[in-house]
Amino acid sequence: MIDSLLIANRGEIARRIIRTARRLGIRTIAVHSDVDAGMPFVREADEAVCIGTAAAADSYLRQDRLLDAARATGAQAIHPGYGFLSENAEFAEAVVAAGLVWVGAPPASIRAMGLKDAAKERMIAAGVPVTPGYLGADQSPDRLRAEADSIGYPVLIKAVAGGGGKGMRKVDAAADFDAMLESCKREAAASFGDDRVLIEKYILSPRHIEVQVFGDTMGNVVHLFERDCSLQRRHQKVIEEAPAPGMDPETRAAICDAAVRAAKAVDYVGAGTIEFIADGSEGLRADRIWFMEMNTRLQVEHPVTEAITGQDLVEWQLRVASGEPLPLRQEDLAIDGWAMEARLYAENPASGFLPSTGPLDRLRFPAGVRIDSGVEEGGEVTPFYDPMIAKLIVHGDTRAAAAAKLAEAARQVQVWPVRTNAGFLARAAADGDFVAGRIDTGFIERHADRLIPGTAPSEAVLQAAAAAIVPARSGDPWQDLVGFRANAPAVRRVEVEVDGTPYLVERTVAPAATIDGDVLYLDGEAWSFGPPRADHAGGTGEGDGAIMSPMPGRVIAVLVKEGQAVARGERLLVLEAMKMEQALLAPFDGVVGALKVAAGEQVPEGTLLARIEVGEG
Repeated sequence: MIDSLLIANRGEIARRIIRTARRLGIRTIAVHSDVDAGMPFVREADEAVCIGTAAAADSYLRQDRLLDAARATGAQAIHPGYGFLSENAEFAEAVVAAGLVWVGAPPASIRAMGLKDAAKERMIAAGVPVTPGYLGADQSPDRLRAEADSIGYPVLIKAVAGGGGKGMRKVDAAADFDAMLESCKREAAASFGDDRVLIEKYILSPRHIEVQVFGDTMGNVVHLFERDCSLQRRHQKVIEEAPAPGMDPETRAAICDAAVRAAKAVDYVGAGTIEFIADGSEGLRADRIWFMEMNTRLQVEHPVTEAITGQDLVEWQLRVASGEPLPLRQEDLAIDGWAMEARLYAENPASGFLPSTGPLDRLRFPAGVRIDSGVEEGGEVTPFYDPMIAKLIVHGDTRAAAAAKLAEAARQVQVWPVRTNAGFLARAAADGDFVAGRIDTGFIERHADRLIPGTAPSEAVLQAAAAAIVPARSGDPWQDLVGFRANAPAVRRVEVEVDGTPYLVERTVAPAATIDGDVLYLDGEAWSFGPPRADHAGGTGEGDGAIMSPMPGRVIAVLVKEGQAVARGERLLVLEAMKMEQALLAPFDGVVGALKVAAGEQVPEGTLLARIEVGEG
C-alpha cells in the first residue's frame, strides 16, 4: 500500500481523500494557493505546501510546482482529485517519469477518451452505441453549419476536448448557430486550449445516465451500476442519484455491459465513468441509450455510488494504484436502497444563479446526512474557484424516502451572507414530478417558475419573520398576549422591515423558523430583516444605461466599441467567474457612450463596465 500521498487539488475533494488516506494510515500532503492557506483541507493534511497565488494557472495547474512539492515532502504518490489536472495525460506521464505513483487513469487511456471525436470512433469499433452527429476534421464555420443543418435542429455544439459542462451549447435554430459556435469555441479555447468542436443531435427528452467503472492492472474491469444525473442547469449537474429511476434489469444489464466494453477498449485502470445520453420519451430502453463521453477520473457524484454499494471508491483507487487487484468481483456487488446527492452552490437563484461571494458568517448543515464540504463557518467564498459549498448526500430504502430526506436536508441549511441554492434544491427534491421520476435534463428550465424564488419575500416568509422576531425581542409575557381572543387564534400585527422596505404582517402561527440577529432562516432561504444591505448578487443599472458588473470576475470579451449603435438585448461584454460565463446585454436601443474595461481585466462586483446612451449611431 502507498505510504504517503500528495493531493494535487483543493477543497472538498482534498478533504475527502484525506479522510480515507488517514483511515488507511497513509501520510497526506496538501498543496494550496496563498488564498487557500486557511482552508480546512490544509489544516487536516499531515503536511502542506504553498505552490502559488490565487489564480489556478499560477498554483493548482502548475505541474512543475506540484512535482517539486512531492519531491520536497517525500511523497510516494499523487492523487489529482477531479478537475484541474485530473485528466491531463502530460501531467500523469510527468508523475510516472518522476518515479511517483499516479493515482489515476493511465495516460494512454486519458488520451484515448480525452478527445470526444476520437473517443466516439473507438467506441463504435468496440460495439458501443453512439449519438448521431458530425466528428469530422473540417472545422470551418461553413462546414459545421452545413452539418448542423443536415442533422436537423436542435443540435449540440460540443468542445472536442470539453468536459464538466464547459464548451457546450444547445442551438435551437439555424439563425443562432454562428453566435453559439463563436461562444463555444471561445470558451473551449480558454478552458482547454483547444477550440475544435463536434456537432451532435440534441435528444428532445434527454436523460443523463452514467455508469461507474473500475479497472485494475491485471485486466479486470467491473461496473458499480448506474447513476442518473439528469437534473442539470446549463449542462452542470445539480442533483444526482443512484440507481436511475425507471431502469429495468434488462436495460441496466445492457448499459452496464456497454460501459465495461468501453473501459476495456482503452485498457482502463482505476475509477472512471462512462456517460450516456438516453431518450426518455418512452421510458429507458436499451436501444435508445448512446455513449457521450468517458470521464477518466473520480466523479463529483461518486458518493451516491458509495452509498448504494457500501464501498469506498477512494480506497479502491489507492489499492489499485498500489498494484492490488480490485477489492470485489462483479458478482459480489449489489444495489442497496437509493441515494441522492445535491450540490449546494454559492449562487443566487433569484438573480439568474449569479455567483455569490463573501464571508461565511453562518454555515450550518443538517445532522444525520453525509456532508462533503470544503469550507467552514467563519471562512470565505472567493471568486477564484468553483462555487460549490458542499454536497448533501442522503440514503433511503426507496427513492421516495431518499427524496424526502434530501428535501428536508436542504431546508435545514443555513448560510449567510453568501447566497445559496439551498431553497431551490429543497423545492426541486420535493417537486411532485421529481418524486414521481418524471425527469430529464430540461426539468429545471421547464419548472423554473415553481423552483426559483422571487426577489421579494413571500407571505410565508413574512409570517415566519413575525413569528420568530417578535418573541425574541419582547421580554414581557403580558405584551405577548396582545391580540388574544378566547374564540379565535391569537393575532399580532407586526411591521417587519426587509432590506429597508416595511411590511405589515399578521402573525397567526409560529412556523418552524430560526432567527439569528436580523436574519431569518426558513426552508433553505435566508432573509435579512434589518437595515438595508448590499446584495452580493449585484445587478445592472438598466434604467440609466449603466452596465454594472453583476459579480466579481474577469472580462473575457468586449464585443462592442465606443460610438457603436446597439439594439436592445445585444451582447456587449462577457464576464467569467467561478466557472460561469455571464453575457451583459444592452438594456435598450442606443449607442455605446463609454467603455470602461478591456478584455482580460479583473473587476469587482458593482464596477461600471460601460454606458449605453439613447441616440443613433
